[in-house]
Amino acid sequence: MGMLPVIVDAMGGDNAPGDIVAGALEAAERGIPVALVGHPDELGDTGPLEVFPAFEVISMAEEPGRAVRTKKDSSIVRAAELVRDGHGSAMVSAGNTGAVAAAALLRMRRISGVSRPAIATTLPVPGGRPRVLLDSGAMADCQPEWLHAYARLGSTFARVRYGIDRPTVGLMSIGEEPEKGNQLVKDTHGLLAADPSIDFVGNIEGRDVLSGPADVVVTDGFTGNVVLKTLEGTVSFLVQQIIGALTAPGAGDAGTTALGLLAPLAAEMDPDAIGGAMLLGVNGVCIIGHGSSGPTAIANAVSVAHDMVEGRLVSHLAAAMSA
Repeated sequence: MGMLPVIVDAMGGDNAPGDIVAGALEAAERGIPVALVGHPDELGDTGPLEVFPAFEVISMAEEPGRAVRTKKDSSIVRAAELVRDGHGSAMVSAGNTGAVAAAALLRMRRISGVSRPAIATTLPVPGGRPRVLLDSGAMADCQPEWLHAYARLGSTFARVRYGIDRPTVGLMSIGEEPEKGNQLVKDTHGLLAADPSIDFVGNIEGRDVLSGPADVVVTDGFTGNVVLKTLEGTVSFLVQQIIGALTAPGAGDAGTTALGLLAPLAAEMDPDAIGGAMLLGVNGVCIIGHGSSGPTAIANAVSVAHDMVEGRLVSHLAAAMSA
């Protein structure tokens, strides 16, 4: 028997359902089994894809916990249930991030040893291997034991996803010294330093996220989300400024040549190439896409989900937590 389909939430995201369905179809053309969940009358042409009906939608602005509890027939909740009940191998959604995390947690349940799940975001590094940042938004308030678990989860994800034999782990702080940081960071530092299963390189600062010694950067969801959005905004601003300078009057052929040289770099930094962030700690593969995800981002997210199922990511995470 072939692998169960990756379940795609067709109603989640700023560009749903049109771009989401297009991305799912693109993934299917790559040979990946895909199914959709959403309102059948609103999806348009879904080609050969199976559609599981769901007649409610959780909007981006809704409070996640309440929405998941009250909208049991929403596409997000149904997607998590389909994975839980064995109708799908993984779920992909570009919908309300908190709702996706809550639905996956409540329906798929946690891996043993994980108190709270974390969102692991891949940060591309041109010319180098990518970095993994977690938590990037699932849990704003954390406990040291949770961050300790995130270090194990993130290390395992980096090994399975990117083939890094023994990923290095850094703890986000305001200084490299062990005594720097708030009480959460200090207590977590002690736990990570005492765990021989983690290659802990100590505290790292914000400037070290992309160029420092850590393959995996561990922090609370509040700090992680601020770091992620700051990086996204900075990269976008710099790209706009560079393009503006190279296309300004007087740039001439030199500007055109420089743009051609920078194009591969821009493609490598494109978030659509990553597809989405991985929710680690739940008993199933769950990828959360950016709200503005287009067809390419969705297709790539489905591809990553497929690879993580084939790579038995959840089994590796469970083994890491039980060690």
